[in-house]
Amino acid sequence: MARLNVKPTRMELATLKERLELSTRGHKLLKDKQDELMRRFILLIKKNNRLRDEVEAELVESMKEFVVAKSLINESFIEELFVGTETNVELDIQEKNVMSVIVPEMNFNVKEAEVSSDVQYGYLNSSSEMDDAIERIEDVLPKLLELSEIEKTCQLMADEIEKTRRRVNALEYRMIPQLQETIRYIQMKLEENERSAIVRMMKVKDMGQST
Repeated sequence: MARLNVKPTRMELATLKERLELSTRGHKLLKDKQDELMRRFILLIKKNNRLRDEVEAELVESMKEFVVAKSLINESFIEELFVGTETNVELDIQEKNVMSVIVPEMNFNVKEAEVSSDVQYGYLNSSSEMDDAIERIEDVLPKLLELSEIEKTCQLMADEIEKTRRRVNALEYRMIPQLQETIRYIQMKLEENERSAIVRMMKVKDMGQST
């Protein structure tokens, strides 16, 4: 490990020891943060996978019902039925701090739009399969919106985990060893200087006694 290019002085030694202490403390804090982020990330991923499976299963069932309904109802009526939007979704996005990660907190308000009676379809044109398909799609919408929030949160947390991991590795494998190696070098040079000073003093003393 290459040491830092500094002068081997006691003042520099004290500065490096202080930097080493701060780096060691920072490494521990970042490592704790990384571990907690990973714990929360894994919980979110499990929730995301479970919710995704539920959403996909419900969408598959609704599409099956829609295919059956489409075979029983005139296609022009189906096109007319889905021209207008029957459901309004109001979205309120707030932000929350999760381990220094700013993630979205989405509040959804799903409500039926007010439509005039002349554009609503009647029971004679409808079928139970079409009603079930529409109802199932409307029921899955809140889960679909919740899934989007979780997936965005997972993405942001994954980015933060990667950044934290790089900082932890930089401290653990580069900065801290470099400081430790430089401190050992300065200590060795100071000890050599002390020994050299003692030898010189002894020689001076011997020369004084011989005269």
